[in-house]
Amino acid sequence: MRWFAAAAAGAGAVAVGGAGIGFVIARRLTAPTGGRVFDLSVRDIVQHEGGDAVVLDRTAHTSAPGLYNLWLEDGGWVRIGPVVGETRDSVTRVVESTTPVGALRAGSRCSWSGIYYRDPADAGLDAVDVVVHTPVGPAPAWLVHPSEGSGDWWTIHIHGLSSPRAGTLRGVAVAAECGLTSLVVTYRNDGEGPTVGTGRSTLGATEMEDVRAAMHYALNHGARRIVLFGWSMGAAIALQMAADAEFRGVVDGLVLESPVLDWQSTINANCARAGLPAWFGVFARPWLGYRALARRIGLESEVQLDHFDWIARADELHIPTLILHGTGDTSATHAVSKRLAGLRPRVILLESFDADHTMTWNSDSPRWRTVVREWLDLLTK
Repeated sequence: MRWFAAAAAGAGAVAVGGAGIGFVIARRLTAPTGGRVFDLSVRDIVQHEGGDAVVLDRTAHTSAPGLYNLWLEDGGWVRIGPVVGETRDSVTRVVESTTPVGALRAGSRCSWSGIYYRDPADAGLDAVDVVVHTPVGPAPAWLVHPSEGSGDWWTIHIHGLSSPRAGTLRGVAVAAECGLTSLVVTYRNDGEGPTVGTGRSTLGATEMEDVRAAMHYALNHGARRIVLFGWSMGAAIALQMAADAEFRGVVDGLVLESPVLDWQSTINANCARAGLPAWFGVFARPWLGYRALARRIGLESEVQLDHFDWIARADELHIPTLILHGTGDTSATHAVSKRLAGLRPRVILLESFDADHTMTWNSDSPRWRTVVREWLDLLTK
């Protein structure tokens, strides 16, 4: 989630009181999907053990252990491996691959990302482009069948706010290894699905109807049992679907990566991340929860945050759930997942990683894959 990057500056410019601060925060939170911010520069390309290594400014992200990606401003795609050198203000990391070859050069502007695979083929997956007919128009999706044939167990992969569906491929690859069919969905106003109204997000409140349509697609094409993979806001949507009476007996499991389990705590955390007092997040609530104010920030209807409070709704969780969450998550805090797992210990397995938001796979890919694979095998066998 990068949607609070300018909140502090905006609040200072616009707000003279709580109402103004709340307006700015709510606007940033629901902002239409924009382009990536290319805020890194490649310092140098050096040789390491016969291959290339890239020298970058040292930040909390660029110095984190694991596997990541650089999106180049000119469209290149660079997979980044382990740290092999560091100074006080720089890190040197192995370059695993560059697409196209030769795209990475000293001085290139780039953006750091945990989205490791560009598309299904890049992840070694054989996908078919399909269309899900949602209430607001056709939404593209990828349909991925496992190599050993398709059964009636399907997984539906739901990406997060301001993130493309390619981010979920880290989980799709594991589902395919387990012999499960995957449907990788898009939804309204995510930059790939239909554009509706002002293009703003409703934090899952309306987007979940597009995921509902995707579930109908799966059921109409052979699915009998479904596991929902939700990333960040996608996890909030997955929880709504799992609790929906329409899908009782159909959704058999949830895999939630860095889940938004309570929007208010998530908003507070992102205020703190942007340099504001965390409690300023409460000022955004009226702008989201009251129709007249929601219209002022560009939404067609209000968003009831209480519907997404799974601490309050913990008793409604009865489906086996695996939560993968980083202890360093500064967007959707690990503490909320820990609390929910404590409330529902017979239902929820929490696996913690030393990682930031949606970066648990990146921080320790072998462990992530093993945890998810073993959990899916127990669920589906």
